[in-house]
Amino acid sequence: MVRNKVTGKRLFVLDTNVLMHDPAALFRFQEHDIFLPMMVLEELDNNKRGPSEVARNARQASRFMEELMRGGLEQGMEAGLKLPTSVNASFESGRLFFQTQILSHDLPPSLPGNKPDNTILETVLALQDKHTDATVILVSKDINLRIKAAALGIPAEDYQNDQVLDDLTLLYKGQVEIEPEFWDRHSKELTSWKEEGRTFYRISGPDIAQWYPNQLVHDGAQNGFEGIVRSIEHDTATVEICINYRSAHHAVWGINARNREQNFALNLLMDPAIDFVSLLGNAGTGKTLLTLAAGLAQVLDERRYQEIIMTRATVPMGEDIGFLPGTEEEKMVPWMGALMDNLEVLASADGGEWGRAATNDLLRHRIKIHSLNFMRGRTFLKKYVIIDEAQNLTSKQMKSLITRAGPGTKIVCMGNVAQIDTPYLTETTSGITYVVDRFKDWAHGGHITLKSGERSRLADHAAEIL
Repeated sequence: MVRNKVTGKRLFVLDTNVLMHDPAALFRFQEHDIFLPMMVLEELDNNKRGPSEVARNARQASRFMEELMRGGLEQGMEAGLKLPTSVNASFESGRLFFQTQILSHDLPPSLPGNKPDNTILETVLALQDKHTDATVILVSKDINLRIKAAALGIPAEDYQNDQVLDDLTLLYKGQVEIEPEFWDRHSKELTSWKEEGRTFYRISGPDIAQWYPNQLVHDGAQNGFEGIVRSIEHDTATVEICINYRSAHHAVWGINARNREQNFALNLLMDPAIDFVSLLGNAGTGKTLLTLAAGLAQVLDERRYQEIIMTRATVPMGEDIGFLPGTEEEKMVPWMGALMDNLEVLASADGGEWGRAATNDLLRHRIKIHSLNFMRGRTFLKKYVIIDEAQNLTSKQMKSLITRAGPGTKIVCMGNVAQIDTPYLTETTSGITYVVDRFKDWAHGGHITLKSGERSRLADHAAEIL
């Protein structure tokens, strides 16, 4: 049973992992007050050393607190530090309180007070007794701590400010299926023309308001209408017929699309007007193969980009294998199994063993593998940048990578939100979910969610039943 009844006034007690996940969490609670137990400050201090993202966030949280202390100590620490209020906010921000005295409370015998989590629970229970006029709420990314809090009657919540969507089913899919009567309903406002061998339609109507730039529009038929939205003005859209990459005449580095989503993915990847592409899909849907094929075609055949740069989050699926010798690129090779597997497919041209060896040397000369750890401060000019396993990146890491793009650079993000290995990241807070949602309105960005697996009948059956 919850000890405090919910009232308008709330006091949020932050766990350490909230600040190490998002240092700006101190400014995300609007008009409500925030309390930081002394154990949280101790844990921040213990985790501030090192080059990791967690250590950087711990240091940034400490800097934010120091800035607040510079201008808010006139009334003393016990009065709390005034949190800044946004310019356009309709409310006055709350205050930040630090634990300045011992707050003790009896815990059940099964929860001794020597563990950091249990010490925080003890502090929250003491605050509930002290602040009977407010609802004291524990905010933590740790599920087990929230369960223990619930068992003690403490209201506990996950930190959700970085949550992009309430539900993953609301995420932009990159395509819209039109109804059979769509053309009859819009025939009066429909115009079509051809320009440099490409076919365009201008369509007007109320349905258009729900469309996005560079979205796939199709009628659901096997070989039916497939178009890409080129521009939208109010309730009028310009739609271009997609290039059919299923046919042998439009093969990309020897690769053809096998379904509608793959065909649209190649339309996005091969379009020089689109600077950012995101591909979501389960294992075996062809994300890496299509992206690499499009990159090689534009680097070696069309000379649109100078080289391919590939990077990914180095989060292991099982136990870490330990120290890896060699240069940066050699250390990244074990993480790039997907790249090597797909290069074998793309390099399997005619010409025998010597021909394949020569092709492999050529491809690897134009493909650079880099670690995320050394991306800060760089600028990529005329590069084709591939970010693999992007579901394991935070929104902050994703921003740091995408802002590396210089003139003439294209960035492709790939991921599968069902395979997140980073602690405290979920499907709705992942970096790739963040960029898919934020780039959907941009005229130079495109997204598609790949559906059909194309590996083998074994892989398809395993994905379905396991």
